[in-house]
Formats: sequence, structure tokens, C-alpha cells
Amino acid sequence: MKIDSRKELKRILIEERKLYFGHRGRYQFLLRFLKRHPDYFSWKYVRRMRITCFYYGKRKSNPLFGLLYMLSSLRMNILGRKLGIETGENTFDEGLVIYHTQGIVINGNARVGKNCRLYGDNCIGNDGRHRECPVLGDDVRVCVGAKIIGDVHIADHVVVAAGAVVVKSCDTEYAILAGVPARVIAVADQPLAFLE
Repeated sequence: MKIDSRKELKRILIEERKLYFGHRGRYQFLLRFLKRHPDYFSWKYVRRMRITCFYYGKRKSNPLFGLLYMLSSLRMNILGRKLGIETGENTFDEGLVIYHTQGIVINGNARVGKNCRLYGDNCIGNDGRHRECPVLGDDVRVCVGAKIIGDVHIADHVVVAAGAVVVKSCDTEYAILAGVPARVIAVADQPLAFLE
């Protein structure tokens, strides 16, 4: 994802903050900060990732932005190590929600569409033999322990079930992928209400 302006960065941060803290943002933010709730730390990481992405896009236009990119990237990676998240700054489109932070490894060359949901212990990356990485559509849910490996494409609105290992592309929208290796076990005729 490329963030071209501070105005766009601010818009994305406001929208994503609502995903973590709801419309009662300041109250929920304070409450979760005081409780050291996992949502607070997930949001902190996603916020830093977006700021790093902004500086990454500007780094060649001005040496100051290059320095700010390096510092922001350092902060993102330090926080990521503490939380158990490893990813690149340009991997995710807007709307990312990380429900559980431990064990998330996303290759920096993977591309993930809007409104992705990660439920923890996820890997999205190459197969170790080739450099190609997964490309996920919009509104993809990657449930606990699910892995998406190799040069695969996942359609919009797909749910990758808990523990599934996806090694083949899925072009069917609203599909539910499960198993090792994963296959389509069902296709919903509308968005799944429990995932909204």
C-alpha cells in the first residue's frame, strides 16, 4: 500500500483506530491502555506500520524522510519483536485488524487487500523454493493457525479456517478453505454474519 500524503495517512489512522476502539474511541483507548489490553498493542503496531509506510514512500524525495523512515522502521521492528509480529510496511491495504499478535509472519513481498483480519499464529509467505508470495483479495479472514504459502491468489471475502494450510489459489469469492492442504469446503451465498 502506498500512502501519498499526510491527509491520507491521517484518514487511514482514524478509520483503523475505530476498528480497534469503536466509536467511543477516547474512552475505549484509555480503558485499554490502562488495562494493557492486547487491542492497544495491536493498534500501536498497525499505527507504526502505517507511519513507516508513509515515510517509505517519501524516502527518495528528501534525505530527512529517508532518516525518518529508518527511525520509524526501527521502532516498528522493535515493537514487532516484542509482540511476535514480523511483516513489511507496504504489505497490507487499509482496514487491517490483528486480533492476537503472537506468531504472525508475513513476507514483505506478499500483498493483502482491504479489511484483512488476522487471528494469530499466521504465516503468509513464499514456499522456500521460489520468491513469489501470496496475493490476498479484500475482506479475507485468516483464522488461528492458518498458513498461506507460495505463489497463490485468494479471492475476495474468503475465510481461511483455523489450522488450514493453503498452497493452491482460490478464485471463488465467499469460499471457506479448510484442511491440510486446504480446499474449498463451502461457499457462502452472502457475507458470513458472525465474521462482520
